[in-house]
Amino acid sequence: MPNLRLLLTLMFLVWGSGWAFSQSVVTFERDIQPILAKYGCNSGSCHGKARGQNGFSLSLLGYDHTADHEAITQEGRGRRIFLTSPDASLLLKKASGQVSHGGGKKLPLDDPNFRKLRKWVLDGCPRTPANVPTIDHITLDSSHLILNPGQKKSLQVTAHYKDNTKEDVTHLTMFQSNESGMVSVDPNGNLKAGILPGEAAIMARYQERFAVCHCLIPNPVPVNPVVYEALPRANPLDGPIWEKLKQLNLAPSSLSSDSTFLRRVYLDIIGRLPTPLETNTFLKDKAPDKRVRLVDLLLLRPEYADFWANKWTDLLRPNPYRVGIKAVFNFDGWIRECFRQNKPYDQFVRELLISKGSSFRDGATVLFRDRREPEEATTMVSQLFLGIRLDCAKCHHHPFEVWSQDDFYSFAAYFSRLGHRGQGISAPISGGEETLFTAKTGQVKHPVHGKEMKPKPLFGKTETNVENSDPRETLAHWITSTDNPFFTRVIVNRVWMDLMGRGIVEPVDDLRATNPASNGPLLDTLATSFRQNGYDLKKLIRLIATSHAYGLSSIPNDSNASDGRNYSRHYRQRLRAEVLLDAVCDVTGIPEDFDAMPPGSRAVEAWTFRFQSHFLDSFGRPDPNQDPPCERMTETSVVQALHLMNSPEIQRKITANECRAAQLSNSGKSNTEIVTELYLHCFSRPPNNTELVREELRLANAKSKKRESVEDLLWALLNSPEFVFKD
Repeated sequence: MPNLRLLLTLMFLVWGSGWAFSQSVVTFERDIQPILAKYGCNSGSCHGKARGQNGFSLSLLGYDHTADHEAITQEGRGRRIFLTSPDASLLLKKASGQVSHGGGKKLPLDDPNFRKLRKWVLDGCPRTPANVPTIDHITLDSSHLILNPGQKKSLQVTAHYKDNTKEDVTHLTMFQSNESGMVSVDPNGNLKAGILPGEAAIMARYQERFAVCHCLIPNPVPVNPVVYEALPRANPLDGPIWEKLKQLNLAPSSLSSDSTFLRRVYLDIIGRLPTPLETNTFLKDKAPDKRVRLVDLLLLRPEYADFWANKWTDLLRPNPYRVGIKAVFNFDGWIRECFRQNKPYDQFVRELLISKGSSFRDGATVLFRDRREPEEATTMVSQLFLGIRLDCAKCHHHPFEVWSQDDFYSFAAYFSRLGHRGQGISAPISGGEETLFTAKTGQVKHPVHGKEMKPKPLFGKTETNVENSDPRETLAHWITSTDNPFFTRVIVNRVWMDLMGRGIVEPVDDLRATNPASNGPLLDTLATSFRQNGYDLKKLIRLIATSHAYGLSSIPNDSNASDGRNYSRHYRQRLRAEVLLDAVCDVTGIPEDFDAMPPGSRAVEAWTFRFQSHFLDSFGRPDPNQDPPCERMTETSVVQALHLMNSPEIQRKITANECRAAQLSNSGKSNTEIVTELYLHCFSRPPNNTELVREELRLANAKSKKRESVEDLLWALLNSPEFVFKD
């Protein structure tokens, strides 16, 4: 049997070398691989996972044609294919459900794709000849659609080959919606719009080629054009937002109140609450430009550096027990100093990527003390600074992108000459000094064919490496180049998400054609402005915070209640763990004590996650054993609510003699003054009439237990959503 199969295969190859391609001949790459992908045979949940399924392994979504052909026709002594009796082939019997198959019945006997698969076996399981035109790209009959709520529409996919021929491949295309609640799509490309206004991107995948259809569902109730004409456009960010809302028939909410804006911008820029004095000063100011002046003032505050550095420590800071406590302390100090200097972002990234020296003196080097291997550095650098997730391409072709294993290991080759001298990693008690340098030699080999990979960017070109120079310098120049659109887009998207509650692309560091931006012109405007302003993060924050869209209220109107991604209103966010803990300390007047930190230190100043804090853990502080970059969980939980209500530490702060509640109750101030001051501390606003009358009455009835009543009020305010959330 093997000899006969080999003979037939050789006959086919000889015949195929001069073969003029005919659509009537079924071949592996062009015809069979799309069938296997369409029906999920080579998906991650079936035979495409790392170890295959029940002894049968295929490459994920068919990226390795040779390995897949061998697995089907030769593996296990050809037990899956019987050329002399094709209908007895295990491949056909399992696919059609004639014998037991864990994946179920995929191809009924009367299915055209089953007949195609059977013909392929009858023809001797031929590969596709080299002279057959290969696919160039695919297109959808519609790249942009406007649908009414509940409307149905069918997509058609056309494959374009390099000989300028075309073929309808809709029946073999895989479809996926990024917002199935807005627009769903079935396996045949049939769309169905939901009932709510919004948008969705439909991805079509065929033979490692992608196409995207953007679907818009406008609000069926039109908005008066006068509404959009009256909106301010002085800030360059507002225009793209208003245009998108106009397409969707969504009217923006009204402006937020001054007190809401004040609390929002303080928490967004410096990560702390305004004092009652700062609140009253701002609320009494009648100048029309007071919001802009406040933004400028906050960007000059020293708290800015620690707050924004705290965000980057999530993304960069390694476990101190892995790389050493002193090394992490040094790295943290370097990050904070960069923000104190307002170092241009491109310079910040270049210094990280080409860092050399001692882990005890040169803080940036700790990045590569932790990410020691080229493959480790590749996944972190590409995700953080390009928004390209190459993890998948380490083992196989990226299922939703164009990146291959060759791309991954060519990128990794830029880190091939990283040298380490001194004490290495000896977790969990690493502590010695290590020096990072550029080694004279180094190489990265492809895990499949073992060839040495040369440094190569993911796209575009780089300058030729100079002999004995560090390849990382070439990489750093390419990443931060003005010709690299990913570099600016990923950072402006990250900052936009921090301030606006949702990224223009979600997740913020996953930029790809199959995960399109919710507002492409807005993202482009942000990126262009950031580049023109010299990669100045403060100017980027100022641009966003002074836009009209940033100052909108979070209260929805009749048209935008369902909008969660077009910024027709502000999206509330739960405070970061460190910011919330600092806020509790500020309101109660009782500071927190942190291990390895000076007395009076704030949580956002902490240089390590290795100290114990039930509060920070409850509210999403990253696990120090996690692998950065760490994306925090922003959702609320029962644990958080119970901790605020019942934590002994918080209770001690509220009831301490030094607490604000005790001081106010013994100050001789009137009940009105006490209630007003607590509201100003917690909510950055005075109480409204209903709140004031209610609390005055409660304090008046407390009599001898006035202190307890004030403590109860403070406890209630700390447990309210208005305190826990940034509105």
